[in-house]
Amino acid sequence: MRESGTVADELAVRTLIARIAQLADDGDLADYVACFTEDARWDMPGAPRRGRAEIMAGAVERRAAGGTGPGSNSRHVITTVAVDVSGDTAHASAYWLFYTATTEAPQLSLMGRYDDTYVRSADGWQLDHRKIVFG
Repeated sequence: MRESGTVADELAVRTLIARIAQLADDGDLADYVACFTEDARWDMPGAPRRGRAEIMAGAVERRAAGGTGPGSNSRHVITTVAVDVSGDTAHASAYWLFYTATTEAPQLSLMGRYDDTYVRSADGWQLDHRKIVFG
């Protein structure tokens, strides 16, 4: 039988999932990248990233292109979250919706699922691997 995490651990992971989405939309990118482990993997089809430096570069690129970030009028909406904590590791699956034109007539532009692995560090829970699935 696996050791189960506490409710507090599950809530901390759920909060981190939400925080990452909010920081991607409007937050400081240094705070965004700090949510990831040093050698995190961010696997989006066509644009995989390894480590904080590459994850930061990807976020900067998306903001420079106007797709995300302050002034882009876009939002990541996270829903249907399931978290399984076992000791110092957690696995989560969450559906996501990506809306654009949020200040006018919001349009659903993309949707999919995050399959995540989190680890507990000295700084609390951090995202270690995110697999992004479209559809």
